[in-house]
Amino acid sequence: MLRAAMELADGAGLAALTMRALGDSLGVEAMSLYNHVANKETLLQSIADLVVAEIDLPRQGEKWEPAVRHCALSAHAAFMRHPWACGLVMGPVSSPAVSPVVEGRLAYIEALLRCFREGGFSPALSYHAYHSIDSHVLGFTLWEIGHSTSGTLLTDELVQQYMNLLGRGAFPYLTEHAAQHFGGLGDGVEQNEFEFGLDLVIDGLKRKRRREKHGGTPRGGG
Repeated sequence: MLRAAMELADGAGLAALTMRALGDSLGVEAMSLYNHVANKETLLQSIADLVVAEIDLPRQGEKWEPAVRHCALSAHAAFMRHPWACGLVMGPVSSPAVSPVVEGRLAYIEALLRCFREGGFSPALSYHAYHSIDSHVLGFTLWEIGHSTSGTLLTDELVQQYMNLLGRGAFPYLTEHAAQHFGGLGDGVEQNEFEFGLDLVIDGLKRKRRREKHGGTPRGGG
C-alpha cells in the first residue's frame, strides 16, 4: 500500500494522493485503507519515511568526511527522485500517533551525529555540523525543485529575448552568469551546484574541527 502511495505521489504530486485515488489504484474501497493507516497524515509521514530509508547512511567506523559527503549526495538524490518528500520531512509531526512512523528520520539523524562524534567532533561542533549538512541538503533540494517546477518553458526564443535584454550592457556580470545558465556550465566549472556547496560546508567543518582540536572553541551552542 505504501509503495502504491509513493508511486501516486511521484507521478502526480501529493495533491493527487487521496485515499480514494489510492484505493482505486489498489482495487479496494477507500475506507478499507484505514485498517492499515490511522489517517491521511500517518500515510504521508509513512511514505516520507520510506524515502528517507533510501538514503545511504554513514556506517560505524567510516571516516567522517567521505561518509558524510556520500550520505548528503544520497539524500539529495533520494529527495530529487521524490520531490514531494522534502516538505513533509521538514514539516512538524502534529500528532503523537504519527510519531512511530518516523523512525527512519531518527536513524538518519543518529547516523550523522554518530559519524561526527566518532570523527573527533565535540558535542557542540557536532550539533552545528549536523544542522549545516541537513540544511544544505533540504534547503538546496527545495531550491532546485522550485526552479525545476516553476512552469516556465525556456524556449530558444525566450532565452534569446533574455540575452538581448541583458546585452544592453547595464548588467555585465549578470549577463556572464546567464550565459552559463543558458549555455551550459563551462569555463572550468566542473561540479554541479549541490556538490560545490556541499564541499564548501565540509571544508568549513574540517577547519572548525582542526581549530577545535588545537585548543579553539566553536562559537554558539545548542
